[in-house]
Amino acid sequence: MFDFPLFFHLAGLIIGLGAVTVIDVLGFTSRKSKDLTQVTISAHHVTKPLIWLGTILLIISWIFLYQDNLVSNFKSDLLLIMILNGIFLSFYISPGLDNLIGKNVLLSFSLQVKITISMLISFFSWWTFVVLTIIGLS
Repeated sequence: MFDFPLFFHLAGLIIGLGAVTVIDVLGFTSRKSKDLTQVTISAHHVTKPLIWLGTILLIISWIFLYQDNLVSNFKSDLLLIMILNGIFLSFYISPGLDNLIGKNVLLSFSLQVKITISMLISFFSWWTFVVLTIIGLS
């Protein structure tokens, strides 16, 4: 029998992690390049909805897959961290990036630091969620 919650859970992971990886790599590599900064600003308009789609699929599927154990509780905590990080990026960082569209400038040091911290949170929370999902499947 087809397991719809697991399918949507894995689809959310694939979509979200793929988009997170793209924007994180672009964000990291664009720190010292004005041209890549503009590419990253443009790309975040594509990756942001994909990250939210992946996150929403995870949230909905998680309602059906949650079990009261240590791994599930940790995954729930990670999901909350991913949501809060996404809110920070979407409603605080993204508008700041939009103000730089078409400008031939590097991101300010302050903005680079915030994005780097958020990128690290994103990287570790998404990949840890993947690892825990694999553990849960075995």
